[in-house]
Amino acid sequence: MFDTLSDRLESVFKTLRGKGRLSDADIDATMREIRVALLEADVALPVVREFVDAVKERSRGAAVSAALNPAQQVISIVNEELVHILGGETRRLRFAKNPPTVIMLAGLQGSGKTTLAGKLAKWLSGQGHAPLLVAADLQRPNAVEQLQVLGKQAGVPVFAPEPGSGVGDPVAVAKAAIEHAKRLNHDIVVVDTAGRLGVDAEMMQQAINIRDAVDPDEILFVVDAMVGQDAVNTAQAFLDGVGFDGVVLTKLDGDARGGAALSVASLTGRQIMFASTGEKLEDFDIFHPERMASRILGMGDILTLIEQTQSAYEAGEAEETARKITEGELTLDDFLEQMMMVRKLGPIGNLLGMLPGMGQMKEQMAQVDDKDLDRIAAIIRSMTPVERDDPKIINGSRRVRIANGSGVTVAEVNSLVDRFFEARKMMKQMAGMGGLPGMGARRATKAVKKGKKGKGGRPGGRPGGVPAGLPRSLPGGDGTPPGIGGGLGMPGQLPGQLPGQLPPGMKMPDLSKLRFPPTGGAGKQGNSGPAGPRPR
Repeated sequence: MFDTLSDRLESVFKTLRGKGRLSDADIDATMREIRVALLEADVALPVVREFVDAVKERSRGAAVSAALNPAQQVISIVNEELVHILGGETRRLRFAKNPPTVIMLAGLQGSGKTTLAGKLAKWLSGQGHAPLLVAADLQRPNAVEQLQVLGKQAGVPVFAPEPGSGVGDPVAVAKAAIEHAKRLNHDIVVVDTAGRLGVDAEMMQQAINIRDAVDPDEILFVVDAMVGQDAVNTAQAFLDGVGFDGVVLTKLDGDARGGAALSVASLTGRQIMFASTGEKLEDFDIFHPERMASRILGMGDILTLIEQTQSAYEAGEAEETARKITEGELTLDDFLEQMMMVRKLGPIGNLLGMLPGMGQMKEQMAQVDDKDLDRIAAIIRSMTPVERDDPKIINGSRRVRIANGSGVTVAEVNSLVDRFFEARKMMKQMAGMGGLPGMGARRATKAVKKGKKGKGGRPGGRPGGVPAGLPRSLPGGDGTPPGIGGGLGMPGQLPGQLPGQLPPGMKMPDLSKLRFPPTGGAGKQGNSGPAGPRPR
C-alpha cells in the first residue's frame, strides 16, 4: 500500500545523501518533494502541512548543520515525525477490572467489521482470553451467518439469538450477550454492529443505543485503508456522534495509496490500535507506529519478523534443528519441515519486505513465487523415507521415478538435491565458525570430549599438556602458567626471583661433558665412552 510513497521518499533521500552540507535551499527543495509525495499518497492536507513544517523547523537546527552526515540527520527527523503523526506510541487494549471487557466495533458497511471481529476474537484467544462474539448486525443480509462461520474458523463461540437480515433488535441482543458472557465466564465480549453505505442519522442512533446499553470499555472504529481522504471525514463524523477510543485499519494489503493510515490518528486524536493485512484470520496484529514508519522509509521491520518467527517455531524444535545442523545430520525431512514453517509466516515476498534495504529490490521480490516452495515440497514427498534420510543413495533411476511422481523434470530433482547438499555443508561450516547463535556451548563441549583422546594421552589433547580451552599465549612463551615451567624450555619464574635467574639448587649443565654422535653416518658409534644425555 505504501510502495509509491516509499519510492518517492527514497528518491528524495537519495538526492539528499549526495550532499556533504545542507543549505536552506536544499532543505526547502527536500521539503517540497516530501510535500508532493505525501499529497500524492492521499494524506490529508492539514496533516501534510503540520508534518512538513515540523521537519523543516527541526532540519534548520544547529544539530543538523554540525552533523558529519546531515542527510542522515534529516532522515532521522522525518522518521520521528512520521511516527508522531501515526500516533506515537503503541496503544494497547484497556481491560475492565471486573470481566467481561466489552469491545464494540463501529464503522461503515464494507469496511470489514465482521471479518475483523473474527480476527480480533482469534487474536484474543491466542493471548489466553476467552472471547465471545456477538452478532448485533441484524441489518445486512447474511451478516449473522458470516460471523458464525468466522467464529467456527477461529474456534470462538458466537452469540446469535436472532436470524438477522432485518429481523431482531440489536440493542436487546447486545444486552443479552453481556449476561450470557457472565454466565459462561467469557472475559471479553466483541460486539459486531451494523453499518451503512454512508453516515446517516439512523445508523448513528442505533450505534448510540448499543453503546448506552452495554457501556463498552473500548469502542473501535473500523476504517477501510483504501477509501482515501473520505475515511477522515467518516471518522470525524463518528467521533462527534458516537465517539470511539481507537482505530482499526483494514485492507492494508491493498494497492491503494493509503493516506488514511497517515491521517486518521493525527486528525481525530485517536490512535490506531490494530491493522489487518490480509484475508486470513491470522493476518491481524497490533499496530506499531514506529515499525510502520520504518517500513514506509524502506528500513524494514525486523521486530515484526522476529515475532512472527517466534510464533511459528517452538524452542524445542529450534534446538533440535540447530543440533542437526551442527553435526551435519540435517535430512530432507527436516528441510521440508523448516520450509513448511516458513510458509506459515505468510507470503515470501512479505517476509523479504521486512528486511532492511529490500525496498530497493521490489522487481526481484515480485518474481518470488510461493509456488516454487510447493514444487520443492512435491519433490521431497515423492521420495521414500530412506531417500529423505540419506539423499546420497538417490541415483539416476531413483531421480527419474521422483521426477515422474512429483510432475517435474529430472533436472529440477537434480538441482534440489545438489542445493540441499551445498546448503547442509554451508550451514555446518557456519556452525563451526560460530555463525549460528547458540552453537558456542555445543562446540566447547564437543572440543572437551574430543580432547580426552589427544596426543600423548594428556588432558585436553594439546601437546605440552595445556588444558583445552586455555590460550597458548600465557606467560612463559608456550602457554604454560608462571611457575609451572615454560619460556623456551626454561623453568618458569618463581616469586621474588630476578629475571634470568635460576631457582635455588639448580645450575646450568656442563656442556663440555656432552657426547654428540659423529656426523659421518647414522647408526655408527663414534665414541666408546659413556653416552651423555641426548641434546634437547
